[in-house]
Amino acid sequence: MVRPYAVKGRKRKKNKTERYDKEEDEEENIEFVEEEEEGTQKKLKSGVAVTESDEEKAEAAAEELAGIPLSLSEQQGNDKNSPGVIFILEKASLEVAKVGKSYQLLNSEDHSSFLKKHNRNPAEYRPDISHQAILNILDSPLNKAGKLRALYVRTEKGVLIEIKPNVRIPRTFKLQLLQKLSISAHGKREKLLRVIKNPVTQYLPVNSRKIGFSHSSEKLVDMHDYVATLDKDATLVFVVGAMAHGKIENDYIEDFLSISGYPLSAAYCITRITNALERKHKIL
Repeated sequence: MVRPYAVKGRKRKKNKTERYDKEEDEEENIEFVEEEEEGTQKKLKSGVAVTESDEEKAEAAAEELAGIPLSLSEQQGNDKNSPGVIFILEKASLEVAKVGKSYQLLNSEDHSSFLKKHNRNPAEYRPDISHQAILNILDSPLNKAGKLRALYVRTEKGVLIEIKPNVRIPRTFKLQLLQKLSISAHGKREKLLRVIKNPVTQYLPVNSRKIGFSHSSEKLVDMHDYVATLDKDATLVFVVGAMAHGKIENDYIEDFLSISGYPLSAAYCITRITNALERKHKIL
C-alpha cells in the first residue's frame, strides 16, 4: 500500500510542474518572437536589461520578421515628397528587461514587483500608451487616405523607431517592439519598422511646421479652427508625448498648443488632431 501511494504522489507533483511550464510557454508565445541577442541588449547594475543605445549595432543585429500585412494606404500611394502629416511620439515607455528566463517588455501591470525590486517606479512603465497612440494614428481615415507621411517613436532611453504608415501593428501591446528591431513586409524587402539614427529632425522636410501639444500651454485653441488656417500644401509635424506623466520639451518644436481645458490622453489628443485634419481635407 505504501508504494502505490508514493508513486501517485510523485505523479501529481509532476503534473503540477508540467502545468507551470505550460503557462510559461503560453506567456512567451507572442507575436514578435523573443530572441536573446548579445549585440542588442546590455545589463545595468540593477539587473535590468535595456536596448543598446548604439543604433548601428541594433540594426546590424536585427532580423526580418515576415508576415506583416500591408494596409490600404500603400496601395493608394504615399509620395514622400508631397505635403502631408508626420507624427512623432516622444518619451515612449518601451523598455525590455530579462524577467526570469526571457526578455519582456516592461509594464506596470505585469512587472510591478520586478520594477520595485530594482528601484523603479511602476507607474512610469506604460507601453500601452504608445501602443494605443500608434493604433489611433495608423487606423485613422487620414492614414488610409494616404495623408500620413511618417510615424516616429522615440523612447525614454533615446531609441528612435520609424514605423511606416502601411504597417499593421498587432492589437495587443504585449509585443516586443525592441526585441525584433526590424520588420519587413511579407514577400518584400521594404522595412516597415526599424530603429534609425537620431536626431529625428534629419528626417523632417525643411519647410515643415513642427507643432507640439501640452495641457500646460497658454495657447488654447480649437483644433478644427487651428488647422483651417494652416497652408494646405505644408507638411505638418505633430509631436505628442507618450508618457504617463510630465510634458515634452524639444528645441525643434516651433509652436506649443493646448487643445482642451482638460488633460487628455495621448490617444485622444491624436484623435482630435486626425479628426480636424480629416475635416479640413474632406476625408469621410
